[in-house]
Parts: sequence; C-alpha cells; structure tokens
Amino acid sequence: MTDKSPTVLVPAAGGPAGVNVIKSLRLGKFDGTIIATDADPLSAGFFLASSHAVMPLASDEDRFVSELFRVVRNNKVKILMPSSQTDGFVYSKYRKELQELGATPVISDVESLRTCIDKALTIEKLSGMRAFIPFTTTDPGKIEEFPVIAKPRYGKGSRNIFKIDDKADLTYVMSKFSNMIFQELLPGTEYTVDVLSDLHSRPLVAVARARLETKAGISSKGKFVRHPDIEEICMKVAEQIGIRGPCCIQVKESKDGTIKLVEVNPRLGGGTIITTLAGANFPMMIVDMVEGRQVQIPRISEITVVRYFDEIIVNSERAKTVSSQYDGISSIA
Repeated sequence: MTDKSPTVLVPAAGGPAGVNVIKSLRLGKFDGTIIATDADPLSAGFFLASSHAVMPLASDEDRFVSELFRVVRNNKVKILMPSSQTDGFVYSKYRKELQELGATPVISDVESLRTCIDKALTIEKLSGMRAFIPFTTTDPGKIEEFPVIAKPRYGKGSRNIFKIDDKADLTYVMSKFSNMIFQELLPGTEYTVDVLSDLHSRPLVAVARARLETKAGISSKGKFVRHPDIEEICMKVAEQIGIRGPCCIQVKESKDGTIKLVEVNPRLGGGTIITTLAGANFPMMIVDMVEGRQVQIPRISEITVVRYFDEIIVNSERAKTVSSQYDGISSIA
C-alpha cells in the first residue's frame, strides 16, 4: 500500500462478515482508512476500524441513502465492501450515484442479487446444471419421497429449516409457515466455497472448506480442501448468476456422494477470516481490484481453523480488545 491507500467502507460491522473484513484488512497490512457502519452504536467492528458511523436501517431507504451519501462524500470513500446483503442491495441500486461520488460498490447487479435472495429463482437460473441441482419444489404436492428439507424461500441465517420425515410433518410445517421451498435431503459433507469474481463478473478463484461445525449458520470449525470439481462448478455458478466481486456458495453431498447446491450468498460471508487465514485474503484482493492492480491468485493452505469469541471492553475513556492480533483499535469518548 502507498500513502494514497483508499478509504474503505465496511457495512454491518456488528456482524461476523463485517468484523471478518476488518480483521482481514488488518492482517493484510492495509494502511488506508477503514470506516465501519452499522445501525447498532455498540457494533464490535466500530472498535476495530479507523472510524465509524451509525446508520439508519437499510429498510428506511430514503434516510439510509441520504446518510450513506453523506458518509461517502465527507470521507472520500473509494470502496464499499459487500459484507451485508441488505446494505449491498442498496449499494447496487444506487451504483451510478455512488460512482459519481468516486466510490465503487463491489457488489453484484440488482437482478443477480434478487436471483440469490429467492432460493427458488436461484434453482431456476441454474436449471441447466442438472446434475448439480437437488430436487426442489415450492409445491408440496410434488413431493414423492421423504425425508425432504423445508426452508424459507427468502430466508437467511439457517432459521426455520426443518427435516420433513412424512406427510404429518409436512402438514404441520405448512400450517405454520408460508413461502417455503422443499428440497432433497443432502446427508453428506457440507462445503462453503468462497468465490471471487472481478468487476466484470469473471470468476478468478474459488476456495473450498468443509464445514466441520456451525453455530447459528456461521462456520466455527472448517477444514480447507483442494477439490477441483467443487471449485470449478462453483466458479461456473458465479458466472451463470452474474456475480460481481465475492460470493459464498453452500454445497453438500447427496446420499450417493454427488455434490449439489444448497444456496448462493452474493457477498463476503461470516467465514471470510477463515479463508484469509488459508491464504486468500478476499478484502485485500478487492482493494487491488478496484485500485487497478493485478489480482494475484493465492496458493491455498489445506489447514483446519477453529474459531472462538473475542471480547471488547468499553468504558468512558477507551475501547480495547483482549487480543492484540489486530491493529488499529479505535478509542471512543
């Protein structure tokens, strides 16, 4: 990095993805300015970034956009990191206006985001990749074999996902929830595949890890594996959907060992720091990409990563973490 290193805005700084992005930038020796944003004034990322801004909720679009433009303009933000799907949707919608302010939102187009948000639409978009697509339907009358998985068509975070063993289970779930999709049960190993595409939606690299343990939908233990077939097919998925920048793709083995799709998340995920530790620092690669430098395709270490919580102590004079691994801890009044 140089003295002209850019200012980067990291949204959803209270969530795992936002914190992971900041950690990755620090580990990459990024010496530009990191601005963390979130609706929660006690977001953990606020105390890891150079500075921060409390934002309205993205659902309050007019207020959110007004404050976003103010933060971008006043801080000369050059890169908007895609660590929030909700904020990223607004970034994509107002891409032209943000670019006029000198900022680059590294996020897919609105159409691609909508494809990923709607799990049924994701399957439809990828229907040509038949061997990779599990049985999926929104019509419970088309279920001919149990067990199946029921999950929200527009859900996230592994909430309200059920194993349906028989018609009684199906009737119960249908009575409690609407807008569900039903998919083939995939009992084998689950993988998260982080894919990075360039600003023209050309896939550059895919990094696969086996999810050894998850908590609240976030990988807490992961083992990196070189699996060329998985890497290749996930890069094709990103290209088919039109992903710009990063995405994390969940795949899982069927009962016969075939790799099949679970979902596509068009953003940096909650396991970003794990991928960074394996050698692929996506946030730093995104900085290089926007700055016009050649993106170096990394060599991935086949390591296992175990995660744990860290703490931030906040008082009237300062904020600090018990860990000194990440530089740039900011003070508060």
